Amino acid sequence: MQPKKIFFTFILTAFVMLAHAQDKSSWPMFRGSSDLHGIANVQIAKSPKLLWSFKTGDKTKSSPIIGAGSIFIGANSGNIYSISTAGKLQWKYNAGTAVEAPPLLIDNTLFVGSLEGNLFALDARTGKLKWKYATEGQISGSSNYILAPDKKTRRILTGSYDYSLYCMDISTGKPIWKYTSENYINGCPSTNGKVAVFGGCDGQLHVVDVNTGKLVNKINIGTYIASSALLDGNLAYFGNYDGVFYCVDFVNKKTIWNHVGAGPFLASPSILGNKVIIGSEDKKVYCFDKTDGKILWTFNTRGKITGSPVIAGTNVVIASGDGRIYLLDHNTGKETWSYEMGSPSSSTPAITKDLLVIAAEDGTVYGFR
Repeated sequence: MQPKKIFFTFILTAFVMLAHAQDKSSWPMFRGSSDLHGIANVQIAKSPKLLWSFKTGDKTKSSPIIGAGSIFIGANSGNIYSISTAGKLQWKYNAGTAVEAPPLLIDNTLFVGSLEGNLFALDARTGKLKWKYATEGQISGSSNYILAPDKKTRRILTGSYDYSLYCMDISTGKPIWKYTSENYINGCPSTNGKVAVFGGCDGQLHVVDVNTGKLVNKINIGTYIASSALLDGNLAYFGNYDGVFYCVDFVNKKTIWNHVGAGPFLASPSILGNKVIIGSEDKKVYCFDKTDGKILWTFNTRGKITGSPVIAGTNVVIASGDGRIYLLDHNTGKETWSYEMGSPSSSTPAITKDLLVIAAEDGTVYGFR
């Protein structure tokens, strides 16, 4: 294949994947896009107004997504919920055991894993089961997707506590390939359409070819990685459980910079311009300069932060274990608005041009204008 054709194919692939994620009326997956940038291409109000709240009836650590005119979220009861944008129950499906992973929505099919290790494909309109695939360990992180070599159909990427990353046929759930690491895979694999990048309890950052499932690179981080990695060109940004935040060149296996001294990072970062933003279990939100790791600002909450931030226009939206959801100024880190939910939250917000949706751990889902 000629260099120009390779370049064109890469750009086309990236455009198709990006276009799928950047519809302002939907937030179809964890972090909003397959590279896990955590950006909503909307400017939300300075003081969002609560429109409704929906009680699932059980605790939840899952994060909502928005698409096909609905909101989808899992709960510890094992139920997967479809909620209307007016906050009304449309359907629920019982997965049999707790669902902590955020769902993934592709073309009116909902993909979501359970702690029993099953990946379910459900009709997003009716909740009816299309297929189910059983891994041999719990699924804690969201699925992601890639384009197949034909650049038309998609495939599903899912990590499991059976140490494996699966690439599955979107229509049948049949594995196309399986890559096995050395310990649990916690988060969502990120992808640029050519490789999948993920960490886990083996303390390694794995880089896997999405077409073959073969290992491309493996970078030793030293302790386990619960954070999902954000991809920006050849760079991956993520934190580990020792409280070290990394910028790594995953192509050349080189650490560009790291910051030591925070609390454990379970959340995943967001990036916009020169700023990389993430929350930590030390109760702080950190904003790093993406080029050198210099701290540009921090914001203190009153609880551990395990949910990931979303950047929406000039705002950073993030929930905390102190029971609040915050809006912070992207440039300064100053609080511009907050809402007391009354229960800790480990959820990542879903944001569209019409809605901001977040869940608290008591199982209440909130919808703001």
